[in-house]
Amino acid sequence: MSRVVVVGGGVGGLVAAVILSWSGHSVTLLEAGRSLGGKSRRIELDGQQLDTGPSLFTFPSVWEELLARLERVSSKSPASVKDVAGLELERLPSVGQYYYQGDSCALPVEPGHAWYPAWKRFANVHGGLGAPITKLLTTAPTAPAAVPSLTHLGMLYGRHLTTRGYLDSLTWLPDGLREIIAIHTLNAGVGPSQTPALYASMPAVMAQDGVWVPRGGVYELIRALERLAVHGGVDIRMDEEVNEIASGTVATSKDVYPADVVVSGVDEQKLEALLGKSVSAPVQDRSCSAVGLYAVLNRPLPEGTAVHSVVLPDDPSSLYSSLRRHQEPDQTMAFVNYYPADSHEFNTKDTLALLLTSPSNGSSYRLDSDFVSRELDRVSCLLGLGTGVEDYIESHHILDPEYFGISGSDGGALYGRIRPLWMSGPFHQPRAHSYRRPWLWRVGSSIHPGGGLPAVMGGAMMTVKQLNKSL
Repeated sequence: MSRVVVVGGGVGGLVAAVILSWSGHSVTLLEAGRSLGGKSRRIELDGQQLDTGPSLFTFPSVWEELLARLERVSSKSPASVKDVAGLELERLPSVGQYYYQGDSCALPVEPGHAWYPAWKRFANVHGGLGAPITKLLTTAPTAPAAVPSLTHLGMLYGRHLTTRGYLDSLTWLPDGLREIIAIHTLNAGVGPSQTPALYASMPAVMAQDGVWVPRGGVYELIRALERLAVHGGVDIRMDEEVNEIASGTVATSKDVYPADVVVSGVDEQKLEALLGKSVSAPVQDRSCSAVGLYAVLNRPLPEGTAVHSVVLPDDPSSLYSSLRRHQEPDQTMAFVNYYPADSHEFNTKDTLALLLTSPSNGSSYRLDSDFVSRELDRVSCLLGLGTGVEDYIESHHILDPEYFGISGSDGGALYGRIRPLWMSGPFHQPRAHSYRRPWLWRVGSSIHPGGGLPAVMGGAMMTVKQLNKSL
């Protein structure tokens, strides 16, 4: 049995701690904050609960694969892993409602819409790719088991390496639908010219396999991972900030922990500082950030308002260019999540989460900041609210690049540094471990970027599988 110290209680750190503890190792998890989850938090406003961070749960088969692996490696009691986790996923009726240049459509595009024939053609090719993509999200790309999936996708995309290159080759796609598909690459923190062609398939897979939300909110995933960790015997230490990491020990503000292995779930630059190095990512290498407005509403939004909406800029190429220059765009991509009170088992008032893609400039934003104010006006108009969304807000809380930069990457970059194509999406395993420090392993969104929760969970599963072999 090895002594493992996991630094950081985000999704990646929790998944690593769970698998290692269920595999029979002695695991201590150190979290600097007073709650687990990293960028996924649960805040309270006016007695209402609002979950921050990822809004949707995609590729649920990655979660199912995690539970299956725990069943296989378990040295604990024979209790059902699913029962211990206690997570219930609910499928949403659609991926969301999309607004672009005066057009609006849901994904999947509904029959009767002008884009439906093109969407049907696209979805027939890409919608069934959930299984090979899940394999790549949970299997190291160098493993033999990944070869069939890589071959399948390689034959599909051909010589088109980027999302932009592949989508532009599909000349039969309407321009509006092409941009709606392409905007999903911002889930990796960059535009479609900087992501692998694989990202073009994601909207069709999500439409076919569904997007999900845990009953009670996305933060219920964190609570499920915590239950699995406790059942596995993980020693969880909250409010204990790590000051130094070295071979054999991890020092915190309160104690020194011996460690045969250290698993880091913190952002890359913070980890380097804990190792005694000072590394700052060049500004041009930073992924995007966000301004997140979380609000309790004084009345419901107009009847018919979609639960999940995506508002695109009129000129997406200008947005991508602004993000590369780390300048505020004239228009950005807004992700709007509306939660009526009767859809939430804990809340008595309607709540709203409005997320604005922003440059990783480390800036602080308020409701009346120019960038935020003009985007709220635009979103209010396109969603047909009848008045500014501010008029619906009773109380609010904003998370901005300054906040994300406090414990994360420079400027508040949500996905750390921008990776080259061959290390983006599921192709990110080589950075998880360095033979220069055989005792140190990495998990988390800055090492396994893009794809939201599935990529972070799957990346941690890849790392721990390799780590377990070495132990």
